Amino acid sequence: MANSPLNTELLDRALIFAVHAHAGTERRGKGFPYIVHPMEAVSIVATMTADQELLAAAALHDTVEDTEVTVEQIRAEFGDRIAALVAEESDTFEEGVPQEKSWHCRKQAAIDRMTRASREAKMVALGDKLSNMRAIARDYTLQGDDFWNLFHVKERSEHEWHYRGLAEALRELDDTFAYQEFERLIDQVFA
Repeated sequence: MANSPLNTELLDRALIFAVHAHAGTERRGKGFPYIVHPMEAVSIVATMTADQELLAAAALHDTVEDTEVTVEQIRAEFGDRIAALVAEESDTFEEGVPQEKSWHCRKQAAIDRMTRASREAKMVALGDKLSNMRAIARDYTLQGDDFWNLFHVKERSEHEWHYRGLAEALRELDDTFAYQEFERLIDQVFA
């Protein structure tokens, strides 16, 4: 008996939406299209769940934070659950406050949100954060401490504080391969 085909219509629409939202943008200092990061986040989340709404949220996770897309547009296109997951994963910026000035407060707010978040929201966040941590580990291995100069906040200790805080907030997922890789890479980079 053949298996019925997997319905990926929602994920397909989310990927196309994300491709359009991130069109023409580059992953910071990487030289490749930004969309590679959300696609990697989707592949990471897929190791934890087949839930198409969670996979769609992973594809869309940076659209509100990094493009002109609003949570309301996500809600209209993809529904309340996906919009809520994307909103929970998005940093909020204060108008007129430089990113380097608000960085610590925004990252503490993200850690606090993830501490209180549902397991599902944590899966979406882990897809994003593990993708980031993989890139950090690769680039730090190649560039050493010069790597931190790519960021608004250049102190390695601040990035360590942030990622270790996220690891604690996401610890509910410590039974997943993705979380175990995340923790291992944090220890590798910040040993």
